Amino acid sequence: MGPIPSSWKGECEEGEDFNPATACNRKLIGARYYLTGIEQQLGPLTADSEYRSPRDRVGHGTHTASTAVGSIVRNANFHGIGQGTARGGGPRARLAVYKVCWNQKGVGFCSEADIMAGFHDALKDGVHMISASIGRAPPLPPFFKSHADIGSFHAMQLGVTVVFSAGNENSAPHPSLVQNVSPWSISVAASSIDRTFPTKIVLDGNLTFMGESLITSQINGILADAGSFFRDRICSRDYYINVNVSASGKVVLCFSNVGLVSSDTAIDAVQNASGLALIFAEPLARQIPDVDAVPTVHVDLQQGTRIRNYLGLAGRRPVSIQIIPGKGVIGKSPAPAVAYFSCRGPSSLSPDILKPDITAPGVNILAAWPSNYSSKMWNFLSGTSMSCPHVAGVAALIKSIHPDWSPAAIRSALMTTAYMEDTASEVILAGGSTKASDPFDVGAGHLNPIKAMDPGLVYDMKTRDYIIFLCNMGYTQNQISLMVRPGTDTTCPHYFTSTSNLNYPAITVSNLQTTTAVKRTVRNVGRNRNTLYYPKIIKPNGVDVYIWPKVLAFEWFKDEITYYVTLKPRKISQGRYDFGEIVWSDRYHNVRIPLAVCVNITDGVITGSTVSHSDAGLQS
Repeated sequence: MGPIPSSWKGECEEGEDFNPATACNRKLIGARYYLTGIEQQLGPLTADSEYRSPRDRVGHGTHTASTAVGSIVRNANFHGIGQGTARGGGPRARLAVYKVCWNQKGVGFCSEADIMAGFHDALKDGVHMISASIGRAPPLPPFFKSHADIGSFHAMQLGVTVVFSAGNENSAPHPSLVQNVSPWSISVAASSIDRTFPTKIVLDGNLTFMGESLITSQINGILADAGSFFRDRICSRDYYINVNVSASGKVVLCFSNVGLVSSDTAIDAVQNASGLALIFAEPLARQIPDVDAVPTVHVDLQQGTRIRNYLGLAGRRPVSIQIIPGKGVIGKSPAPAVAYFSCRGPSSLSPDILKPDITAPGVNILAAWPSNYSSKMWNFLSGTSMSCPHVAGVAALIKSIHPDWSPAAIRSALMTTAYMEDTASEVILAGGSTKASDPFDVGAGHLNPIKAMDPGLVYDMKTRDYIIFLCNMGYTQNQISLMVRPGTDTTCPHYFTSTSNLNYPAITVSNLQTTTAVKRTVRNVGRNRNTLYYPKIIKPNGVDVYIWPKVLAFEWFKDEITYYVTLKPRKISQGRYDFGEIVWSDRYHNVRIPLAVCVNITDGVITGSTVSHSDAGLQS
């Protein structure tokens, strides 16, 4: 790395087991930590749970930082698994760390005050991009009461892109749990990659089943049903039958649907019973292995049922079991698929803005790990925390190529070039189900780093566009003033329009009752300044879609064009979203935006025409 740029104003703060003279360099150029807010709320940090410094104890920050900007490292692996060359999304980018979240008794906690302080310092220091794998579950506060939303708004005003994780939910995928839904930031869902870790289970030396795990050495033991150690076969330490009954030498078979236990709960229960290993059976598309306290093999319910039935037929005869680990297989399973834990839309706060925005790799991601407790330098983690820095790294590359692009233009480039097909040329699977995904699962689609560098057209926005959006949400001028930098004009227009009219690279209408027109403006950023773009429309079911004008004709002195999309309901429906897309193409670029429309008509009569402000003459 070359010398640190003179524009950088940040610093490395000294703290527990963190010496700036040796810890920071030309790669890690800033490191701060924030304790005031959390200690005011929770009291002093316990000494054994965290370092009172920027240093990472639990691994989350190290993992995400290396995913975003890690340098190229050969021979990365986890005990021989996942062997290969590692690199972050922007390997030549520099890194500054702002530690605003803390481990308290195994739970991550982030103070609102510390988050705001971290954003303030990061922007004052001169960062160009912020990756924030943090969030809060619904019910979401209004934007003017969320310090992450306020901090990211300030960042947007200074031209700094902020990328958030969309959030994790370990129960079955449910709508409207997506987090970080502000339209001036990017919310990232998580999806799989085409690397799996098949693990062979052999019963009595001749009956074989296949699961997935990150087990690194062979296990030999006796298969046992959960009912041998837990009441009602519920694999939870609360249902442990007898503290004197040990599962030592036993591989315990547990089912997620019995007692609705998570894999973490079952692992804790088997560890408490001194079990040798765990076979965890759960519904299809939920088998995501992890590095666990007890070696765990994940199987689907069909496999789990066959194993349990075999065990039942054996009666009192012990069933021997061998678990034989694999080394990882690439390219043998369709990918990407949305992770079952990835929080889904629509947004519970602003349903006319599509969230999440995009999906990126977030399942079994191998990245750097702090060597606080062991010698391992790499570890596997899964979560939207892992997908977020993938997008941040690519956004940093876009910023380096197009330094004058706004955060909105960068988000547009990411979203309009995203793809919706997996490696088998099928629509990306919605994990946790056996169905195809839709924009509430994946946003605009899966991240495509190469295409995003040259999107052709961008949907851009300035601060004033977001102010009008907040006005249309019903916020007062005083409430909006709480969110913005000093000197920002927060006056609202004399009339209000639908929030669907924000110039977002997606069109979402959460309550379509009559014919409605939506406005969008695109700017040509392609090399060919004189070019024509033609639209291709896939209509949502029960909705007619019309575009005017039908051709976008860009010229050297005309690089921005506004177009209108008219949506006309053609069915009786309520509470059901249907999806489509619009693709503008000049034969080289394909600029795609998703359509998400909820028709709400129940009276049996489909009439009427409602169009935003002065666009009535443009409807079809």
